[in-house]
Amino acid sequence: MVIPGPDTRVVELRVHGVLGTTPEDLTGSVSAVEVAGDGLGQLVRPADRLRRPAPGPMLNAGGRPVPRVVEGYVWGGMTSGGFAKATWALLFPFAMANVAHWMLPPVREGSAASRGLGHLLRALLRLAALLLSCLLVSQLTVIFLDLVATQCLRPGSSCLPFAPDSLRGWDLGRAVLGLLPVVALVAVLHRVSTVSWKVNRSSDPLPADPERRRSRLAGLPGETVIADPDTPVLRMTHTVATLAVVAILALGGPTGATDGSNDWLWWSAAALFLFGLLATALLDDPPELRARGGLGGRLRRFLGSWPSQVMVGASVLLVALVSVRLGPLPAELPASTLTVEVVAALLALCCVLFGALLVPAAWLARVEWRGQPRDQRPWAGGWFSAPVLTLAALLGAGFGAGLTLTVRQLLGRGHLADPEGYEAITLLWGAGAVLAVVAVAVVVPVVLFRRWLAERRDRLAPPETTLLHAGRPEDSRVGARAWWWAAAQRRHLHHILLLVAGVLSAGALIALVVRLADVSLPDWFDPLAGIGVVVLAALALALLRTVHLAKRRPETAKVLGILADLTSFWPREAHPTVPPCYALKVIPELADRVVHHLKDPGVRVVITGHSQGSLLAAVTAARLAQSLPDADRHRVGLVTHGSQLQWIYARAFPSVVPLSSLAELSGALRGRWRSLCRGTDPLGGPVTTWNRQVYEGTLIGVGFRADGSVGPLPAATRSPNGALVLGGDHWLPDPMRGPFTGRRWSPGVLSHYDYPVDPEWDRAVAIAAGLELPPRDTPTTGSLLSALGVGSDGAAAGQSPPRGAADPIDGGGGGSADPEGRGRPPGRPSKTSLSDPVPPPTEIPRGRSTPWERAAELPVKGG
Repeated sequence: MVIPGPDTRVVELRVHGVLGTTPEDLTGSVSAVEVAGDGLGQLVRPADRLRRPAPGPMLNAGGRPVPRVVEGYVWGGMTSGGFAKATWALLFPFAMANVAHWMLPPVREGSAASRGLGHLLRALLRLAALLLSCLLVSQLTVIFLDLVATQCLRPGSSCLPFAPDSLRGWDLGRAVLGLLPVVALVAVLHRVSTVSWKVNRSSDPLPADPERRRSRLAGLPGETVIADPDTPVLRMTHTVATLAVVAILALGGPTGATDGSNDWLWWSAAALFLFGLLATALLDDPPELRARGGLGGRLRRFLGSWPSQVMVGASVLLVALVSVRLGPLPAELPASTLTVEVVAALLALCCVLFGALLVPAAWLARVEWRGQPRDQRPWAGGWFSAPVLTLAALLGAGFGAGLTLTVRQLLGRGHLADPEGYEAITLLWGAGAVLAVVAVAVVVPVVLFRRWLAERRDRLAPPETTLLHAGRPEDSRVGARAWWWAAAQRRHLHHILLLVAGVLSAGALIALVVRLADVSLPDWFDPLAGIGVVVLAALALALLRTVHLAKRRPETAKVLGILADLTSFWPREAHPTVPPCYALKVIPELADRVVHHLKDPGVRVVITGHSQGSLLAAVTAARLAQSLPDADRHRVGLVTHGSQLQWIYARAFPSVVPLSSLAELSGALRGRWRSLCRGTDPLGGPVTTWNRQVYEGTLIGVGFRADGSVGPLPAATRSPNGALVLGGDHWLPDPMRGPFTGRRWSPGVLSHYDYPVDPEWDRAVAIAAGLELPPRDTPTTGSLLSALGVGSDGAAAGQSPPRGAADPIDGGGGGSADPEGRGRPPGRPSKTSLSDPVPPPTEIPRGRSTPWERAAELPVKGG
């Protein structure tokens, strides 16, 4: 702890979460003014009546007032608001395929099989993303070239009566009219993939030598969140392959050109399509191989700027030649639906192979989380990337099919031929909609009954609420209800996603079998097909209507921006046509601002992040821990609130934010990472502790220690504000205590919002700034460890202690036999009877812990 001096001041740098926020709400002020930034990334402070930056409220640190500056970083403009950003919702299936890449399990070190499976999985992901682009473009080609130009505008058709007869009799004009919108769409997708945010900073706070970064601290969260140099080549392969599919569809489909004189065009298109597939599959260049120059790096250098431009130009020229040489258009394009079906079949094959290969890859990677509690292990055992990719494929196919069926309905069903392949898709989505209604009708009453039964048996309120709301029975009752619902949502979110993906996958399999076997369905299936048409049309129209309204009502785009907020954090890897990654701009600018403040030797900076902002804040703190000298690193702290770092990101993205990386960051900050959480928060949760339970009226648990090790923690202490502090987690009572004199008051259940209003906020900021000691209560017996089912050596009961296990009695900076000071997360503790013999107290080695941690063992004068 540092005793505040006359020049000491704290800069509180706040980062908001999803859906954006106003500068006033972020800084907790009536008025705010921008003090730095470029408009997209705004650094704001509270302002006085003259619109000048004003100081924040004084911070009470250990009974001493310390000046505080409140700054906020507003990044919502990168994802929310405006017509252009609202159109990114149409790219949501592409973004999901890109997110699936970041959900892959880690590659096991020293395992050639794991490394080979990693290459195959990344290649299949990129192929699936490419085929998803081709599927959308082929469906749009069916709309413009087949339904509109060929069928609706054919001579003698009553469809679109305002079209002149001269256009109906002009085959070249109809062909150009059908192909030009598709080429324009491909150009728009190509343009979207080139958009990126420019970083605005005065200097690079990270060292130029990456080896120095790795030698300082390794395994911190978000190390791989960097720009992929393969993106320009991926952009080219997507453009070439999609235009090649357009040409193949126009010439006659996958079986060959209908006109023998155009065979050379068809073979040229097929060659370009195969080139796109092959280049995309081989373009695998993970960061660990780039320095050694792998195959992906050589291919990237070979397909540089001008070769990529040549390939794109050749594909555009091919489509232009196809439009000229099509000749007289038939009544309807032959095999247009077959082209869509072949692309969809290839996409389905990639998804199936991906899911099958992901099983052994996750099995090999399980050594990374085998010792962790079950509720901290990756979702679906590290296999969660497969259902996400499946949902991306089904949503992309459903959106295109819904758009096609809607256009056909608007143009007039009597004038246009029925697309054969879409019957299976309508059946799939119709059955999915019915199953969803049935599931809701069954699950909701069951959930309500279980809640009623828990309340009737007095099991609704967890023991934590009794501790947090001691002496306030009404608040305890209200908080218990919100706590139960929030815990249920956090516990079953991934189950719901798995169920949706499973139901849709089963429906897709049935539809595929029906289509391939050419089975005639009974009449009672007709209502399902009708429901599917309605669902697909509603899906397409809802997205298009939202984009249209966003131009007139920006708040519509702001609500829609939550999709971009969650998916646009991840850089382009599997799919280039996704919204630009805001993390590549926000994290460097936050780090640059921290370095700017640290130039004043009396300043201590605390980065605070809410919800999604907690991920940005944690990765920023990790980058600073890798780059700053020790003297400056000790002046940086971190406060997360309403965070998903543990219950979502560590489990859904095990290779990017594993639990071990969070422990590493906790050790790097040496106790200056505080996490505020509420049990009533359905979106946020604890970050640094788990296996919590109430034992003899005391909250105990396992979590991160200040030295970076993991093990049993001292019992929770109650702060003067009523919060329970266990390890680095501050459990806030909700509804909050108060009102408090001189502080803003928010009644009722606050859930995921308004964390800074709680008086515990200032205490957490003071601890993170290193100006106040974290609460420590060194136990003198092994009873708490016995209750947790953990031995005195940190191992689960009945297990042998791990080599180099840290001393479990030391709650913060205790000694450890591990030379690196880091322990592995323990396994889920086994059930241990309280009558078991209590392990003897472990002696704390002198010189390996701080004096206040050895207070109970220090001699007392005159005693």
